[in-house]
Amino acid sequence: MAATNGPTPALVVRGALAVRTGPGPDAAEPAGDVVVGGDGRVLEVGRDASPVVRADGDRGASVPELDATGCVVTPGLVNAHHHLLQTAFRTLPGTRGVPMREWLPTMAAAYARAHVDAELVGAAARAGLAEALLCGVTTVADHHLTWPAHVDVDGSVELALSAAAAADELGARLVLVRGTAGDDAELAALSADAIAAALVDGGSGGVRADGRVQVAVGPAGVHSDGEATFRLLAEVAAHRGLRRRTQANEQVDVVIALERYGRRPIDLLDDWGWLTPDVTLAHLCDVTDDEIARVAASGVSATHAPGCDVPMGWGVAPVARLLAAGVRVGLGTSGGGSNDAGHLLADARLAMQVSGLVGRQLAARDVLDAATAGSADGLGRLELGRLETGSAGDLCVWDVSGVADAGVADPVAGLLWASPGRRPRHVVVGGRVVVRDGRLVTADERGLARVLSRRLAPAAA
Repeated sequence: MAATNGPTPALVVRGALAVRTGPGPDAAEPAGDVVVGGDGRVLEVGRDASPVVRADGDRGASVPELDATGCVVTPGLVNAHHHLLQTAFRTLPGTRGVPMREWLPTMAAAYARAHVDAELVGAAARAGLAEALLCGVTTVADHHLTWPAHVDVDGSVELALSAAAAADELGARLVLVRGTAGDDAELAALSADAIAAALVDGGSGGVRADGRVQVAVGPAGVHSDGEATFRLLAEVAAHRGLRRRTQANEQVDVVIALERYGRRPIDLLDDWGWLTPDVTLAHLCDVTDDEIARVAASGVSATHAPGCDVPMGWGVAPVARLLAAGVRVGLGTSGGGSNDAGHLLADARLAMQVSGLVGRQLAARDVLDAATAGSADGLGRLELGRLETGSAGDLCVWDVSGVADAGVADPVAGLLWASPGRRPRHVVVGGRVVVRDGRLVTADERGLARVLSRRLAPAAA
């Protein structure tokens, strides 16, 4: 491979069985290598990258390599809907299989006992992001909804900075969604504006210049926030160039909207100016064919969260119908309060398995695409979720040579069908190796767990 006039190769992922390059049934899946440049972007995919010629013409100069023998390489997974703070609140008594009307106050009481502050936000984010990286998730959209009443605008910026610092330390990409859940509308808008100024400082699309941190806005839904909150946050988003995200058509969302307004959530969101291409709607478990058509026509994208909705009994989004209508669909885990793991590939497997209950059976590649390019597109990040020349060098190396994959005819589909607890061998973010041979490179996994456990100990006493 000649690169005498191009960017300098900085990493070669060597000898993959197949590389999933992008979305779609006809996407290329070549065998061979992935070369990432010093700018963190993909230089080349699919052919033997040896010998490497660096930009200075020094043939054979040492370039770090990762062994992908017996492996499938995919783009880094993009978790389009998480609640990182809930990493600290898993398997709480009274939160399993209950109506959302009971679940919400139970979680709120747990937050109050734990006294949410920057220390807790940072500890939970570190644990949650470390778990994400170890599961192959390179980008996490953190729909942060918990802003205690005593926290003013400056305090909210401190919480957001704590989460962003966790991502920077671990080498993950973070999308901090300044959410609301019944917060004062004006305070929420001022906070969102200040957080965007502090974290991304006018970056295009609300993305920091290095692409590692992004800010978005997102009320929890029409069940918790009124028109004023949606309107004011939309104004901040327009001013700052931020994406917008909210939850819609879950169990409680539909019931409360009908009780309070006599209308369904999609109707309200349309009236409130939240059916536009910069908006992503999470869940969408209870949508009619007419609502799907309206969502598709508006350019809104969707996020499926089966690992939350299915075990809690909140429904299954009709993903096949959404895709058939032209809606871009991403995948999210939601948080530890309802889905006690941040394992997006496991949730992709679940999405594939339950899809036939509400429509066409989804193929493995459909769901893998949702967990990569679909999620990235909903964030406005077309450089993520793909492994093509110029794409971000975010990738996962999945070992498919063990007994769990023995007899698998299609190793890409086998990523989902086989080995439910599969974890990647290596993970790379922007050309930087963050997981090597199944171990976190950037931090001590058990140390992060101990820090969070110690912080929670007083609340459990």
